[in-house]
Amino acid sequence: MIDENGTVWAFGQSGIITLICGAILYFIKFGDNTNVGKREGYLIVALAWTVMVLFGGLPYLFAGVTNTASEIIFESASGFTTTGATIFTDIEILPNSILLWRSLTQWLGGMGVIVLTVALLPLLGIGGIQLFMAEAPGPTSDKIHPRIQGTAKRLWFIYVGLTMLLIFILYLEGMSPFDALNHGLTTMATGGFSTKNASIAYYNSPLIQYTIILFMLIAGTNYAVLYFGLKGKFKNVIRNDEFIFYLVVVVFFTVLLTAGFIHKTSLDLETGFRAALFKTVSLITTTGYVTTDYTSISPFVTSISFLLLFMGASAGSTSGGIKLIRHLVFVKNSFLEFKRLLHPRAIVRVKLNKKLVPGRIMTHILVFLLIYLGVFVVGTIIISTLDMDFLSAAGAVATCLGNVGPGIGTVGPVNNFAHVSDLAQLILSFIMILGRLELFTIIILFTPFFWRNN
Repeated sequence: MIDENGTVWAFGQSGIITLICGAILYFIKFGDNTNVGKREGYLIVALAWTVMVLFGGLPYLFAGVTNTASEIIFESASGFTTTGATIFTDIEILPNSILLWRSLTQWLGGMGVIVLTVALLPLLGIGGIQLFMAEAPGPTSDKIHPRIQGTAKRLWFIYVGLTMLLIFILYLEGMSPFDALNHGLTTMATGGFSTKNASIAYYNSPLIQYTIILFMLIAGTNYAVLYFGLKGKFKNVIRNDEFIFYLVVVVFFTVLLTAGFIHKTSLDLETGFRAALFKTVSLITTTGYVTTDYTSISPFVTSISFLLLFMGASAGSTSGGIKLIRHLVFVKNSFLEFKRLLHPRAIVRVKLNKKLVPGRIMTHILVFLLIYLGVFVVGTIIISTLDMDFLSAAGAVATCLGNVGPGIGTVGPVNNFAHVSDLAQLILSFIMILGRLELFTIIILFTPFFWRNN
C-alpha cells in the first residue's frame, strides 16, 4: 500500500507543487491592510475551496487513474464537498492510496478546512469569525463557546472522536482495517465514498448496516446538539425543535419506503425496514451510501427518493442539502399564514425553540429556498442540453446541489458520472461547490454590491 503502483511519487509531486505555490502566495504582499471583514471572508472561503479542489485533484492526475481535466476536477470537488458522486467505473481496481485520498478529502471537507484552520492556526485568527460564518453549514444560532476558535476546536474534537469510535466498531464487526478506516472517514463526513463498487451492499451484514445508520444519524445532527448531549445537558437536546423534526422526518419517510419496498419486492419485514431506513437516512443526511437500487423498485419509491434529495439533515452538521431547519421554519410560517388571513390585525410570529424567529432570518430562508429552486431549474435545463435526458439531468443537478451522491436516471445508485460530458462535469462540479457553501457565499461574488466600496 505504501508504494502501490508508484503512487508515492504521485503524492510527492502533488505535495511539492502545492507547497511551492503556497510558499509563493505566502511571501507575496498584496497590500498592508490585514483587516478581514465579511466581504473578504466570503472571497477567501470561495477562493480557498476552489484552490483546494484544484490542488486536491493532482494525485488523480499523477497516479494515472485519470488524465481528463473535467474528471479530475469532478472527483476532487465531489470529495471535498462530500457529495460522493464519482467518475470511476471500477473503484476496486484503484490503488489503496487513491481510495484513502478520496476518503480523506471527504473527511476534511466534512467539517471544513477553513474551520480547521481557524481552530488550529492562529495565523489566520484575524477575521476568523467571518471565515467561519461564511462556511458554517446552515443557519444556526446555538453557541457552544463564546470564542469562535474555541467553538471550532470543540467541533473538531467531537468529529475526530466519533470518527475513531466508528472505525473501531466497524473493524470489530468484520470490516478489514483499511475498509473500516475509509468508511469511518466517509460516514462521519456524510460523504459516501466507498472502497467497494457495491458500496455498503457489498458486506451484506445487518449489523454493519445498522451501525452505519446510527452514525449517519449522528453525523446529520447539529453538532451543538451533540455537544450538549455529551455534556449531559439532555434538556437542550429534547427541546431542540430541529432535532425532533429530524427524527420525525426520518420515521415518516422510513414508514413510506418500508411500505413501498415490501409491496413491490419479496423482502421480509425486517429486511424491508432496514433497507428503507438505510436509504432514508443515507439520502436525508446526504451521505449517499447504497444498499439497494431504489430506482428499480417502483415509481413510488423513486419519487420519494428524489424528494429526499432536497431535504438535508440538521444545520450545524456535516450534511449538505437545504437543511431541515429551513423546511421547519418554512412549514411553520406557511401554516401561520392561514391564521393571519383569519386575523389580519393579529401579530403572529414564528417561534423556534420557544424563541421568535427574526424577520431577517425569515427573509433569508425564503430567499434561499427560491434561489435553490432557481439553481436547480436552470441547472437542469443546461445539463439536459448536454446530451442527457431530462430525468437524469434533474437527478444529476439535484444530487450535486444537495451534495448527496446518487441521483436518478442514468446517474442512479448503481451508475456513475463517467458517461457525463466534460462540460457537464465541470458545471456539476461548480454546482457541488455552490451547494456546499450554501449558495450565498458564491453567488454574492457575482453581485455588483459585493464589488462596490459603499
